[in-house]
Formats: sequence, C-alpha cells, structure tokens
Amino acid sequence: MAKTLRDKISDKLVNAFLTNKIISPIPSKFTKKLTDADKFRKLCESKIKDPIIGFKAGGTGIPLMKKLKEKEPFVASVFSRNFIKSGEKVKINKSTLGIELEVCYLIKKSFFSSKGKISKKNITKYISYMAPCIEIVGYRQRKKGITSFGDLCSDFGANVKFLVGSLKKYKKINIDNLKTNIFNKRLNQSVTGNTNTVYINPLNSLRFVLNKVKKDKINLNKDFWVFTGSSVGVVPIMGKGNYIGKVEKLGSVKALIK
Repeated sequence: MAKTLRDKISDKLVNAFLTNKIISPIPSKFTKKLTDADKFRKLCESKIKDPIIGFKAGGTGIPLMKKLKEKEPFVASVFSRNFIKSGEKVKINKSTLGIELEVCYLIKKSFFSSKGKISKKNITKYISYMAPCIEIVGYRQRKKGITSFGDLCSDFGANVKFLVGSLKKYKKINIDNLKTNIFNKRLNQSVTGNTNTVYINPLNSLRFVLNKVKKDKINLNKDFWVFTGSSVGVVPIMGKGNYIGKVEKLGSVKALIK
C-alpha cells in the first residue's frame, strides 16, 4: 500500500529527530490546529524505538495561551536520548528557539494503576522527587518563532534536551510563588521569573499532564518524569557558555551551550 503524505512527512520528521538534522517546514495543514498537530505528534512518536522517560507540558504561559487563542497547554513525550545530566554540553543550531527554566517531578509508577482523575488533593501521593530543570527548545525544521501551539506540538513538543539538577525528596512547599533566574555570566545575560507563570503553578501543570497521560491510556510501568513548563518564558540563547538556572528552595541546574 502506498504511503500517505502524512506518513511520508512524519517519516522525514522522525529521521530528523533521530539524526539531529534540520528539514524544510512540514505542511501547515498538519500543524495549524492543535488537535491535528497532536495526532501528528503521536504518529511521529509511535515510530521512535527509544524508551520514553517522561512527558512535558508545553505552552504553559497564560499570556502566550491568550495571544494564540488556546485554552490549555499541550503534552509531548520525552525520550531517553533527550535526557542528560546537569552541566553537560548541548549543541544548538539556527532552529533552536531558546532555553527554559522549569520545575520537574519524578512520578511513582503506582500512578498507572490509579483510578479516576488526578486532583489537587490526591496528586502529591504520586510524587517522589522534585528538581529544577533546564529545557532547550527548538525545531527539527527550518522555522523561526512561534506562530501556533501546533507548530511546537507537532515537532515532538519542540524539546531538544532536558537537564535536571539535584533531586529533592518531595515535600509540600508554596510552589505558587518561587523566584527563578537563569543567567550566563560571560554574556552578562540574566532573566528572572516566577513559578506562578506556569499554568497557574507547576503542580497544576503536573496535574494537567497526568490526566492527559491517563486519558491516552499510556502505561510505562516505571517511574517517570514530568516537566511542567518554563518559569522564565523562552529565553534567547545569546551565545555559547554556561547557563545556570536557579529555582528558589529547589536549587540549581546547568547547561553548557556549544
């Protein structure tokens, strides 16, 4: 049976993901609507054989949501090849959008056997650790900027690399209002933020992701990570060198941009 255009385009994007190459932009009919982009993302992800180590929330900034007329963020899988240690090297290219500073959670595999929706009341029993995280975001396509959530979602959630700082055993803290900062001393670049910009707060973003995973009937049968979205927006990478992110009460995380 001949492949459809959708299949052919997804093959190209998957190959770009696996080989770290950049391709021409995919047709807008696959990305214009978030629902279509999400279906395309799932098709692409189904063709990747690497282990999934977790999930990310994308488009969690409420001002961006309003600007692009979206009602909620989107979710994408995170593969093992995109998960590296704090301080490791990350090579960027012209399609890299920038760097983000997030709060991430390590979730117990018991989540997969839970019944009913995840709520504010029951969510904490599934969290084992929390940590600061840097996400490098970018396309596998020759595209610049963000015109829709569909652009980001369809391209593997636009995640390039995730770097996680020191883990802290989960305890209840006021996650609604923690100061954050990411900086590159050599470039005199510094951007401040707050966890309250992340879809109300990181715990609410986590709840959103877990309910999406449950709705899609995904079962990894292991502990997994959830990355909740940027507290500083998408910060442009002005040059090479060390970027250090700090989240109040959680600690720091580093990325060496090459």
